[in-house]
Amino acid sequence: MSRHTEFANGVRLVYPMDDKAMRFLNMCANKFFSLAFTWIMGQSIKDTLCGTKALFRSDYQRVAANRKLFGDFDPFGDFDLLFGARKLNLKIADIPIRYKERTYGATNINRWSHGLLLLRMVVFSLLR
Repeated sequence: MSRHTEFANGVRLVYPMDDKAMRFLNMCANKFFSLAFTWIMGQSIKDTLCGTKALFRSDYQRVAANRKLFGDFDPFGDFDLLFGARKLNLKIADIPIRYKERTYGATNINRWSHGLLLLRMVVFSLLR
C-alpha cells in the first residue's frame, strides 16, 4: 500500500468475469450495497463484499476496538471493516482484482438470510 492508501478494498467488478463467477442476483446485491455504501460513507466504494482487503495491523486493531459501534453481527467482516475504516477516516482505495469461476467446493453464502443480515447492518449503521 502506498502512503496515500491506508485501506485497500478489492473490487471484482472491473475486469471481465467468467460467466459463472457470480450469480445474477449476487451481482445485483453487490451493486446495491456499493451504491448504499457510497451514499452512506460519502466516498465511492465499488465492491463491498469482495473479501480482499488490506490494512495495517495497527489500524485493524483500532477498527476491532470500535466493532460494537456498527453491531457485531457482520457474517463476513467486510462491512465491519469498511465502516470501521471510514469511522477512523482511513484513506480507502478500491483496487481491481480478477475474479474467476469457483473450481472447487461450494459457497458458504446464503443469499437471502445473509443478504437480509447485511441489509440490517446497513440500516443499523445509518442510525449511528
